[in-house]
Amino acid sequence: MDRNSAEENSRARRVKRNILTNMIVIPLVPLFLAVGISFYYFTTALENSSTNSLKRIVGDHRDMIESFLVERKSDLEMVTRLFDFEKINSSQVIDNMFGVLKTKSGAFIDLGLFDSRGLHVRYSGQYQLTGKLYSDEFWFKEVMEKGRYISDVFLGYRNVPHFIIAVKKGDGKNAWVLRATIDTLYFDRLVSSVRIGTSGEAYILNKKGIAQTGRRSGGVNVMEKDPEFSAFPSSDSSIHTFLKSDHQGVEYLYATTWLKDLEWLLVVRQEKKDAFRFFYYALYASLVIMVLGIAIIVGMSFFMTEKLFMRMEQLGRDKKDLGNQLIRATQLAEVGEMAAGFAHEINNPLQIIRSEYALVVSVLNEMFEKNKISAGDEDIVEIQDSLSQIELQVSRCSDITRAILKFGRKNETRVQLLYPAAEIPEILKMIEQKASVEGIAVFQRISEDLPGFMGDASQFQQVMLNLFNNAIDAVMEQHPDAGGRLDIQAQLKDEKWIEIRVTDNGAGIQPENIEKVFSPFFTTKPVGKGTGLGLSVCYGIIENFGGTMDVTSRENEGTTFIVTLPKAEEKEQDQ
Repeated sequence: MDRNSAEENSRARRVKRNILTNMIVIPLVPLFLAVGISFYYFTTALENSSTNSLKRIVGDHRDMIESFLVERKSDLEMVTRLFDFEKINSSQVIDNMFGVLKTKSGAFIDLGLFDSRGLHVRYSGQYQLTGKLYSDEFWFKEVMEKGRYISDVFLGYRNVPHFIIAVKKGDGKNAWVLRATIDTLYFDRLVSSVRIGTSGEAYILNKKGIAQTGRRSGGVNVMEKDPEFSAFPSSDSSIHTFLKSDHQGVEYLYATTWLKDLEWLLVVRQEKKDAFRFFYYALYASLVIMVLGIAIIVGMSFFMTEKLFMRMEQLGRDKKDLGNQLIRATQLAEVGEMAAGFAHEINNPLQIIRSEYALVVSVLNEMFEKNKISAGDEDIVEIQDSLSQIELQVSRCSDITRAILKFGRKNETRVQLLYPAAEIPEILKMIEQKASVEGIAVFQRISEDLPGFMGDASQFQQVMLNLFNNAIDAVMEQHPDAGGRLDIQAQLKDEKWIEIRVTDNGAGIQPENIEKVFSPFFTTKPVGKGTGLGLSVCYGIIENFGGTMDVTSRENEGTTFIVTLPKAEEKEQDQ
């Protein structure tokens, strides 16, 4: 027994574990798929949005810087168109022109005039550069060759980082150059003015990776080489974006584009965690949703598994009870068959007793006729009383055995016209003695002229007996000594329906069980006393008759079962 119990417990634990695993795993698969797919598409959209936004900013910033350089070059070209070398070659004119240019843009630091030999002939600014020869300087050679030139940042004679914009006027020995120095700090502020998030910054490198402006975050100053330059894309006008870690290990989102005729590289970068902060918000939100989803699924799985397992255990217990009830029902069926057999066997001795009774009565009558005995004799009176009692009890036993035989007869269903006024009193005779012994008063109010209904007599008897016996059991529970009452009422409900009410003052039915009383195998009786089949079978029988069966009850006050049957048609009543 212990071994079987241990095996059952082990099997139950395995079943419970499998149920819990399936209830957790199966919902998690679509959850992970839904969150994963949503996260992928959402984050891809965010990445594209962030990248496109950065590209747009870089493109706008490139256009702004190039416009600044073009405007400053145009300013110098405008001066060369307004003046020839003789007119501008004076301190007053060069100073006036520098003042005009300074008024137009604060980026100008100084303005210088050079002859074809590279001699600095006129200068307006804060440095002493007049008379210096620039013929060997790279920028001078470039401007003499190309006509205009924007230099990289260099130190020059002033030994301060700066870059210049120079334009040439004329040719050969008549050529002259007008050069302006651009404020590096002004230009640096212009380049670094881009603001992207909290960590975005912009700076410019030349073709060798030398910084033309400083980085706001530090690490690379003007005229220092950028250690990340080697990983930047080659010279073309496209905007490139990529992710790369700097020498400190911080990962950045870069966007680069070339400007100034592919001489300078504009670099805009932003820390990855800053650039993709909405991506991380989505990631955290997805993780929170996933964790909450997992927690809910796991919690509900444990709850539902426990509930389901408790239900399974209850079903197991119900199954055992059902087995016992089926065994009990089989026993009762066998008892019923035996009772029918007993009734048949008892009926034969009753017939012999009835014959012997008739013989004794006949002999007594002959003795009266021959005056062998006197009718007033006290002993004879007692004998006559005993014979009358024998006749009464034999008739009663015959009625009971006939009812039992009728109830237990295994005939096919035979639908016929049945009258409640005839059928119900006959059925009541079978339970009157039991009710009387238990102190239960039985009252019946059945109209004699009540019309009939169509049904099988044996099945109708089964329904009524079940209702009567259930009522007696309920009354005995509530009134174990005396005071019980059973009312049977049959009347015409309306012109189409017959209503039969069986009312008791027993224990009643609990409210939560009202809806279950007609369910198969439901019973409130102790194990071994009820099968739970009676009322469900009765309900089915009444439905087959075309009627309905209802119940009303108040706990500790009583119960009423209401059987409603269709009245037989007039042509059937006449048969």
